[in-house]
Amino acid sequence: MDNILPLGSIASLMQRYASGNLTPSQVMRAIHNQIQNDDDHVWIHKLPFEELLSHAHRVETKGVKALPLYGVPFAIKDNIDLAGVPTTAGCPAFAYTPERSATVVQKLIEAGAIPIGKTNLDQFATGLNGTRSPYGACRNAFKPSYISGGSSSGSAVAVAKGLVCFSLGTDTAGSGRVPAAFNNLVGYKPSFGWLSTFGVVPACRSLDCVSIFAFTAADAAHVLAMCSGYDSDDIYSRKQEACGTDFGRTSHFRFGVPCDEQLQFFGNDESERLFKEYVEHLQGLGGKAIGIDFDPFRKAALLLYEGPWVGERYAAIREFFKLHSEQIISPVREIIAGAEQFSAADAYDGLYRLRALKRQADRIWNDVDYLVTPTAGTIYTIQAILQDPIRLNANLGYYTNFMNLLDYAAVTVPAGFQNNGLPFGVTLAAPAHQDHALLHLAARMQHAFTLPLGATGAINNSPPNSFTIFSEPRSDQVRVAVCGAHLSGLPLNWQLTARQGRLLMCTETSPDYKLFALPEDPPCRPGMVRVDKDEQGVAVEVEIWELPVREFGSFVAGITAPLGIGTITLASGETVLGFLCERYAIASAADISQLGGWRKYLKQLNG
Repeated sequence: MDNILPLGSIASLMQRYASGNLTPSQVMRAIHNQIQNDDDHVWIHKLPFEELLSHAHRVETKGVKALPLYGVPFAIKDNIDLAGVPTTAGCPAFAYTPERSATVVQKLIEAGAIPIGKTNLDQFATGLNGTRSPYGACRNAFKPSYISGGSSSGSAVAVAKGLVCFSLGTDTAGSGRVPAAFNNLVGYKPSFGWLSTFGVVPACRSLDCVSIFAFTAADAAHVLAMCSGYDSDDIYSRKQEACGTDFGRTSHFRFGVPCDEQLQFFGNDESERLFKEYVEHLQGLGGKAIGIDFDPFRKAALLLYEGPWVGERYAAIREFFKLHSEQIISPVREIIAGAEQFSAADAYDGLYRLRALKRQADRIWNDVDYLVTPTAGTIYTIQAILQDPIRLNANLGYYTNFMNLLDYAAVTVPAGFQNNGLPFGVTLAAPAHQDHALLHLAARMQHAFTLPLGATGAINNSPPNSFTIFSEPRSDQVRVAVCGAHLSGLPLNWQLTARQGRLLMCTETSPDYKLFALPEDPPCRPGMVRVDKDEQGVAVEVEIWELPVREFGSFVAGITAPLGIGTITLASGETVLGFLCERYAIASAADISQLGGWRKYLKQLNG
C-alpha cells in the first residue's frame, strides 16, 4: 500500500474504503510513519500508534456504511480539546489535559473520523503568519522559506501535504482563511455560533469561530454537517436561521468587489493579476461585479487590534498572564498587554462604533449577493515576518479582520498560482446564515478552476456536490414565475424590485400551457392557463424572480382578477409559484400561444 499518501478528498478516501482496497488501519500506519519526521513544525502532539490503531479498529467494527466519516483522518488545532491529550494553545507553561473533548471533536469522532494529533499555531491564536510559536515556525507546504499563515498554521499544512483529509482550526481575525490561501485549500469560517466553541481556548470569546480546512468545498460541507448544531454548553451557540438567496446555484448573481483604489496588494503584482482574473472568471459565469465602498469594512477591522477587543484576549488568559507573562513569547505578550490601556468606557465606545460601522457595511447587501476579496494581498518569507512582525502581520489581516466583528460567514477558495509557484486564494463572504450558499458557490468555482488539491499534485475531479449538504436551513425567499407586465423592463416590474426581488433566471414552462391576451383596452395583461390532457399546449417564456417571504403577501394582494398565483411546472420539471389565469376570462381573449411569450406579442402589436 505504498500509494496511500498523500491523501486526497474525503470523497475519494471513502470510495477506496467502500471498494475494499483500503482499510483505516492501513491508513493509520501510513500516516504514523510519515509524520515521525516533522521538519515543517506541523505537530505539537501526535497520537501514539496504538491509539491510532484503536480508533481504526473501532470504526472497522462498525463498518463503512454505518459511519459518514468512516476512518477519515483529521487534525486538531492545539487550542481545541481532545480528551486525554494536552492542550497547549502554543504555550507549554499553559498546558492542561482535558477529560472531555470539545463538542465539535466529539461529534466528528462519533461520526467515524480519527484524530491524528494536535497541530502547531501562533501562540494563543494571536497572529496570522504561523511564526509565533515556541514549537517552531510552521513552514509553507509549497515553499518552506515562506510562511504557512496563521494562527491555524499546522492544521492547514497537515491537510495541504495530504497527511489528513481535513482539519479543525479557529478563526477570530482570519486564522482559518489566511493559511488556506497560502496552502491552496478551502478554508471555511462558519457563521458565528454554528460550530460550538465549548472546549476551545478563547482568543476573543465573543468572536471566535471553529473553522474547517479541506481540499474541497464539498468536503467542508460534509464535515460541517457532522459537527454543527446548537450546543447548550456554549453560551454563544446559536441555531441556524433561514437563509437568503442561494446565489451559489443561480445563473445570475451579483458580487461586490472593493473599489480599485481600496484594493491593497502591498507591492505584489502577481496577487493583483490573479485577483483580477478571478473576478473576470466570475463575470464569465454570469456574475455582475459591483464596486463597493470598502472603507467601513476596513474601519471595523482596525477595532480588533487597535480597539478594546484586545481586552478579550487578556480576559481569556488573565490569571495565567498575571503569573506567567514571561512564558508568553514576543510579540504575543505585548499585544495582550496592550489591553491595559482600555477602560470599560472604551469598550462601550468600541461597541457603539462597531454598531455604526456594521450599519454602513450592511448596506452593500441591498445591491450584492456576496463579497469577493483577496484573502491576503501578499505573502511573506518567514525571515521577513520575523524582522517586521507587527506591520507585516497587520497587512495579512487587511481583508480578514472585519469578518467576525460584522457577523459574516466566509469561505476561502484556491484561485491560482503566482509565477513563483506559491498559491493565491480569494474569500467569498456573505451575511450570517448564508453558509450553504457560500459553500455551493465555492464548490462551483472549484469545479470551474480544476486546480490541484493542496500541495499533493492531485487534481480535483469531484463534482461540486460530491456530498449532499445536510440539514440546509429553510429559505426566507419565495420564487415566483412571471410572464407578463412584471417581466424585466415592463411597466409592473417595479412591484418586484421595490420589494427587494431579484431575477434568478429566464426560462420556459413545460409545454402544457396556452397564453392569451386578455380582452382589455388596450391589452396589457396576458392570461396563462394550463391545458387539459387532450389539448395541445406550448412552452411559454417566463422569468423566475425571488422575493423575501415578508414581501410576498403584499405582492400577491396587489394582483387583480382574473389573475392569481398558482403552481407552474417549468421545462426542467421543477415546480414554482407563478401567475395563472382563471378559465372564464379566456372565452373572449385572443390566443397568442404560437408566439411563445408576452414580449413577442408586444413586439408584434407595436409593429
